[in-house]
Amino acid sequence: MNPSEPRKEEEETRVVVSDEEVEQLKQSLPKELSFGKLELIKYQGFWYAVDTDLFKTSLMFQRHFSAKDSDLIVASFPKTGTTWLKALLYSVVNRFKHPSNQSPLLTHHPHELVYRLENDIYGEAFEYPRPHHLSELPSPRLFHTHLSFTTLPETIKASRCRVLYIARNPLDTIVSFMFFVLKPLKMILGDDFQPTIQDFFEDFCAGKICHGPFFDHVVEYWKQSLEQPNKVLFLKYEDLKEDPTFQLKRVAEFVGMPFSCIEESEGAVEELVEMCSINNLKELEVNKTGVINKIHDKKSYFRKGEVGDWSHYITPTMAERMKKLMEEKFEGTGLSFQLLPH
Repeated sequence: MNPSEPRKEEEETRVVVSDEEVEQLKQSLPKELSFGKLELIKYQGFWYAVDTDLFKTSLMFQRHFSAKDSDLIVASFPKTGTTWLKALLYSVVNRFKHPSNQSPLLTHHPHELVYRLENDIYGEAFEYPRPHHLSELPSPRLFHTHLSFTTLPETIKASRCRVLYIARNPLDTIVSFMFFVLKPLKMILGDDFQPTIQDFFEDFCAGKICHGPFFDHVVEYWKQSLEQPNKVLFLKYEDLKEDPTFQLKRVAEFVGMPFSCIEESEGAVEELVEMCSINNLKELEVNKTGVINKIHDKKSYFRKGEVGDWSHYITPTMAERMKKLMEEKFEGTGLSFQLLPH
């Protein structure tokens, strides 16, 4: 059987991984404390928070998801431009179904339109209606994951489905991550939990952060994009900010739906760029109230989105340390990041 052809039993959105097995695994895996309080476990080289269901749901996704050749999967480390790329990809794929002024993005948060596999499909917290079977979703199916390339299900790697990875410079990632997770961390660890930017910086550099180490995560996908350019598209947040029109055309070409000359002459690319811009999305009423997965405020997905915002929070000493770490971790890969706007 072709590994990209789903079997019906694998299309169930909630396949059981026993709590007993999960607990046994947790007991046997390496452990660390993040921020001095949040217990993490390391599985297949990457960290998961013990006090969440993410480890269990990631196992379910890893073992039971069956990819189709036509699937399009957004992959990312947290807080690197995921929401923006989801909106852009959704708009490109569905532009012939919905005129811009009737786009579902006007009435739905991007995370309600592009499901995160380990949370929305295999988890229990998702409140927006989801399919009982993944086969119910129209082709191409659009998904998202924060898992590293190493830990993706084998059917994703073996099939001809395509992966769009977005990366961001580590200093802006740290700041965005800090603002985003403070509320849920207080829910887990108590209101007296008051981490500083230095705490986030130190654990980030040490790799002790959910889905980290950051550098391993990024380099894995970068290498795959070089080895399998038709399989993995590597996008940089900074490049999207600098020239969103060019990058959106790259996305469209990669997924096999390039913009025609007529579309370009009529301004269709710029129209989608504007509709999906952070400034536009954050002003939509649907993104101002409500929560995602019962935890994150919808508006928290749209903070500033600026390149170099880290300079307001990160000290020069910390920045120098990060620059040296980037040189060390990216040495020989050909990968680099712009830390400040041109």
